Amino acid sequence: MRFSSETSADGVCEQLFTLGEIPGVLWTPAGAAGTRPLILMGHGGGQHKKAPDIVARARRFVAECGFAVAAVDVPGHGDRPVDEQYNRIATENQARVAAGEELAPLVAGFQALVARQTVPEWQAVLDGVQDLDYVGAGPVGYWGVSLGCGLGVPFVADEPRVRAAVLGLGGALASAEAAARITVPVEFLVQWDDERVPRTHGLALFDALASAEKTLHANPGKHEEIPASELDSTLRFFTRHLG
Repeated sequence: MRFSSETSADGVCEQLFTLGEIPGVLWTPAGAAGTRPLILMGHGGGQHKKAPDIVARARRFVAECGFAVAAVDVPGHGDRPVDEQYNRIATENQARVAAGEELAPLVAGFQALVARQTVPEWQAVLDGVQDLDYVGAGPVGYWGVSLGCGLGVPFVADEPRVRAAVLGLGGALASAEAAARITVPVEFLVQWDDERVPRTHGLALFDALASAEKTLHANPGKHEEIPASELDSTLRFFTRHLG
C-alpha cells in the first residue's frame, strides 16, 4: 500500500493510496492510534471513491464514531483506466435496451461479472488497511447501494470479517444466491418509486438475505432520492453492531 497524499480537516485525516493497481482513499480520526472498526464503502455506477455522498458519510463515520473508512474506485471508474471489455458490454447493453430489452437483467449480469474482479480486490484492500497500526484488525462493516449493492452482496457473502452491512437500491436477479449466504445484520434501502430497479426486484433481494436480523427501509422517491435521515440511521446501525 502506497500513500500519495494526506490532508486533515475538522478532526478527520484523509489519505489517498494505491494498492497495486487499485486507487483508494482512507479516512481516519486525526492522530488516530490503536485498533478501530473499519467500514468499506462501495460507490454507485458512474461515480468514484470520493463522490459527494461517499465523502459525506465517511466523514461522519469518522468524526462521530471514531471509525476508519475506506473506499476504492471500481474497474472503469474514477482513477482506474478504461476497461475495454466492460465498456464493450455496457455499450452492447445500451443498444439492447434501446431495442426494447428490459434493463434490470442486463445490469444484474454486468454487475455479477464485475464482482468476480472486485471481491478479491476489496479483500486485498481490507488486508492492507488493517495492517496499519492506527486501524488494526477490528470489526468490519460494509456500506453500498446501487452498484455498491450489486458488488457488495457477493463481497459480504464471501468475506467473514464483515459483521454488518447496509445495502440497497439493488435487485435479486444476479444476487439471490450470494444473498442466501449472508447471515450478518443488514439494513436494506428501497426507493419505492425507483425508476432503475423494479420494486419487486429489490424486495426479492431483501427476502433472499439469510440474516436473522435484517431491516427494510422503504422511502418514497426515485433511485437517487434517499432521504438524509437514512444517514443518521446508518450511523446508529454501525455503532450498534461494530462498537
